[in-house]
Amino acid sequence: MESLHIIDAKPADLDADLLALGQKARKAARKLALASPEQKNSALFAAAALLREKTTELLAANAQDMTQARAKNLPAASLDRLSLNETRIASMAQSLEDIAALPDPVGRVLERFDRPNGLRIERVATPLGVVGVIFESRPNVTADAGALCLKAGNAAILRAGSESFHSSRLIHSCLVEGLREAGLPEDCIALIPTRDRAAVGAMLAGLNGAIDVIVPRGGKSLVARVQAEARVPVFAHLEGIVHVYVDGDADLAKAEKILLNAKLRRTGICGAAETLLIDRAGAGRLLAPLVEALLANKCEVRGDEATLAVDDRVKKASEEDWTTEYLDAIIAVKLVDGVEGAIDHVETYGSHHTDCIVTENLGHAEKFLREVDSAIVIHNASTQFADGGEFGFGAEIGIATGRMHARGPVGVAQLTSFKYVVHGAGQTRP
Repeated sequence: MESLHIIDAKPADLDADLLALGQKARKAARKLALASPEQKNSALFAAAALLREKTTELLAANAQDMTQARAKNLPAASLDRLSLNETRIASMAQSLEDIAALPDPVGRVLERFDRPNGLRIERVATPLGVVGVIFESRPNVTADAGALCLKAGNAAILRAGSESFHSSRLIHSCLVEGLREAGLPEDCIALIPTRDRAAVGAMLAGLNGAIDVIVPRGGKSLVARVQAEARVPVFAHLEGIVHVYVDGDADLAKAEKILLNAKLRRTGICGAAETLLIDRAGAGRLLAPLVEALLANKCEVRGDEATLAVDDRVKKASEEDWTTEYLDAIIAVKLVDGVEGAIDHVETYGSHHTDCIVTENLGHAEKFLREVDSAIVIHNASTQFADGGEFGFGAEIGIATGRMHARGPVGVAQLTSFKYVVHGAGQTRP
């Protein structure tokens, strides 16, 4: 890493250094693809131990980031994502250990079949190669993304947001030391060592063929730029327009519990609910209690005409509210005509991220789960379970809402591709 102290580099120097970083990552990826599961796991356990040992240093680095972020008047949701405390650092370390404990995804035989001519064909999981990850605010993504790529046999090139610069550099140093202790190339996990935004453009161009796939993790503007400019494949979701639909056959107590958790547990994450849909047929029983519960928990409610009539504190919803990812204690509320109306609304305004139905009617639940075309669909549980750790993936590098290769939480299995291995006994093609 000695050649990468380029925080104030001129653009020409930056381009040359980034290309060199890409070449090193490509070389490291070839070695990492052949590393044993034990070697990769050893690196992860060592990095986790270092994160715990350096808790005090990490808190100090994060305090620098938080001071600068407050000076820029970043919104509360961004500050929450940026903030580290002892609990979050411990969780970050535990996440590395959870990833290490997962089955190794590389070399898995996904399918095996024999042809009539005697050929035996296997589809075998392989690493993707070099994964570029561009993210904002969240310093824990440095650890999660680096660890997931490592476990899947991929080299990673990480570009942290300027807000988390100090925190991410220290977290990255723990990952690098873990690699060193395990005897793996330090270039397996590289962190772009500059705040210069030109680095994003260089990564999107692929660093002269070094990067195989880009994963953006951040706000709508970042992801939109990545999807528009990237010259390599992208795993991404543009935004999380997440719905909770409360059916006329819902249990009210269950619905209230799920709704408050889905909206307010952490408002700044992509799995937080942004729109509440309520079955018009059950509105007399459901609408007022759910709206009052939201207001009582200091959540701003923006509603349609029926919702406005519930409480003077409700604000009138505009058309824009149905397509807004608030990432704040704000929710849009609307009555719909049953499960069919809910599905129509979700498909019209949603972002295909995560959507939930609350109902005791299994027929309605099955219809919603079958017909809503989102990466994650949920029955009778909080949308905040839209998280790789909650899926048993150890962590996730993001929630992919596209339809190619990976969809939903992108964990170690989704960070692999495959090749066909053909075994013969002298066969030739006539």
